[in-house]
Amino acid sequence: MSHFLGIVIESLVAVLLLLTIGYCMLLNSRLKRLKADEHSLKATIAELITATEIAERAIGGLKHTVRDVNENLGSQLTAATQMAGHLKNMLAEGDGVVRRLTKIAIAARPLQEPEPAAPRVSSAKAVAAAAEVFAERRRGSGLAA
Repeated sequence: MSHFLGIVIESLVAVLLLLTIGYCMLLNSRLKRLKADEHSLKATIAELITATEIAERAIGGLKHTVRDVNENLGSQLTAATQMAGHLKNMLAEGDGVVRRLTKIAIAARPLQEPEPAAPRVSSAKAVAAAAEVFAERRRGSGLAA
């Protein structure tokens, strides 16, 4: 019986050793895949670092471009604001000239009614004619308009 017990123990140890060898082979294949994945992961990380560096350079270029555009836009906006103010002043002066011409035209109208057979002159033509008359009067008196 002692030989039988020895054989059972030895068989059990042999089976356990076979299981250990099989498990070690399984672990070895998994470690090989892990190493292969590690190499591919390192390559992916290197590509990611390269892409990140390129993106950082592109962002820096975009920031520089935005800064240039912002400065250029600011100066153009300032110039446009000044131009708008200048145009506003010119429009106000033009409005004043039109008002004065209107007053001149009203003052230059004859006091008597025009004959009914005479054709009606448009208000623009009347203003132009009144301005011409006023200019002639001013020149005749020696004053420049």
